[in-house]
Amino acid sequence: MEFSPNHPLIMLLMKGMHLNETGNAEEAAKTFLQAWNEAADDFEKAISAWYMASLQTAIPGKIDWYKTTLEHALNAGNESLKGSFLTHIYSSLADHYQLLGDMENAERYDGLALASISQPIDKGPFYHGTRADLQIGDLLTPGRTSNYQSELVMNHIYFTSLVNSAGLAAALALGEGAERVYIVEPTESFEDDPNVTNKKFPGNLTRSYRTRAPLKITGELTDWLKQTPEQILQWREKLANNKGEIIN
Repeated sequence: MEFSPNHPLIMLLMKGMHLNETGNAEEAAKTFLQAWNEAADDFEKAISAWYMASLQTAIPGKIDWYKTTLEHALNAGNESLKGSFLTHIYSSLADHYQLLGDMENAERYDGLALASISQPIDKGPFYHGTRADLQIGDLLTPGRTSNYQSELVMNHIYFTSLVNSAGLAAALALGEGAERVYIVEPTESFEDDPNVTNKKFPGNLTRSYRTRAPLKITGELTDWLKQTPEQILQWREKLANNKGEIIN
């Protein structure tokens, strides 16, 4: 499975997150449990187990669900569940064992967390969604206004390894131009996008990245999963109601 905001399981998890954020913890728990019961493989089990852990009130219950998350993440064979996802699971286990006073397990999982830390290993191809009319060879650079907070000038340029995610970004971009998805090549090092990493989905399931260096346009795509007008409206409403601060 590749992360997709239109996947039924992801939609359930997003619904559960919204319910929890708006104070409906009981309904959120039911929604996360539904996602867990409907999860079809280790990838889906891993991410739904993570949210089951998030709503547990007792530390032993959280630990049990984090261990379940870890088991399915290791079995999934999916690169998007490796790297920072594993680091976050190990760190959460270490923190909660420390709260229990079990320092042996806390130190064990803290060591696993440190050992799992790595730079982004995604080799692409990479994509950037926009409404700007650009040409192959052009450079995309930071310093432009955010699509989501008009008063914010971005210090980074953002991109993804998922075509449909870039298509969604193009649909939500400011301007009247056509939706464009460009194939891009980072010119220097890049990092996981902290605006999505661990804030919504643990690790970097959306395979979203950012860099302060230019992105070089090497091609353009014309075919991706288009959002319906109703879906775009829903996304715009979510963004308008988002209380979180953009990390820039």
